[in-house]
Amino acid sequence: MGGITPTVRNLLLINVGVFLAEQLLQIRLAGALGLVPAMFWSGHVYQVVTYMFLHGGFGHIFFNMLILWMIGTPLEATWGPKRFLKYYFITGVGAGLISALVTPGSPIPTVGASGAIFGLLLAFGVLFPNQMIFLWFVIPIRAKYLVILLGAAELFFGLTGTQSGIAHFAHLGGLVVGLIYLKWGDWTRSFKRKKADAEAKKHLKVVYDRRQEREKLQKEIDDLLDKINRNGIDSLSPREVNRLKEASRKLKEWEQQEG
Repeated sequence: MGGITPTVRNLLLINVGVFLAEQLLQIRLAGALGLVPAMFWSGHVYQVVTYMFLHGGFGHIFFNMLILWMIGTPLEATWGPKRFLKYYFITGVGAGLISALVTPGSPIPTVGASGAIFGLLLAFGVLFPNQMIFLWFVIPIRAKYLVILLGAAELFFGLTGTQSGIAHFAHLGGLVVGLIYLKWGDWTRSFKRKKADAEAKKHLKVVYDRRQEREKLQKEIDDLLDKINRNGIDSLSPREVNRLKEASRKLKEWEQQEG
């Protein structure tokens, strides 16, 4: 198992070990440790974790573990074991929660690491968007386009129910939770930056409007003072006298505020 990063190796061993134990001992743990929405919402909250280590058959575990090895190894090498394992469980648990929310009363157990695996695929598409992946080992496709294709397919199958027996909303949940986890910091920073820009623009507008109004008041005062110089104070009407006093008072207040 050379070339496999430690956390990926341990996850492979645990998943394969549980699968082999079920086969050798002829037991099925899905009813107790799989994610049964009706049981989960009645208190069996541990199922949102344990379901990730159970699989429905050889094909199910083979492809999940293959993708875990192929995609998880470069991700763990990039992030490090702690961040990789944290992300793996966040997307796996998040996928299970979304699946349980969509079918809250279902007695049918959901099993498999697919939610976390889809989360890994999303992360690979974000970190290495232009990396070529061979779909079905034949069709080359860039990672970012593969993630978009998978997301659209899972949404379609989940809404139409054309592929029964597959937890499409768990798969979709892994993608969504992974995207939120990876992009949340960027989104919040972008929101704060836009908010700060909007406040700065608002402040500039207030300053500009204040300057425009000040210039208008000053011109009005100057015109009234010119009239006084030409014809005397008695030439002002009562309205003009009041306006001169009001404008002078307002300008004086602004000067005190700015001073």
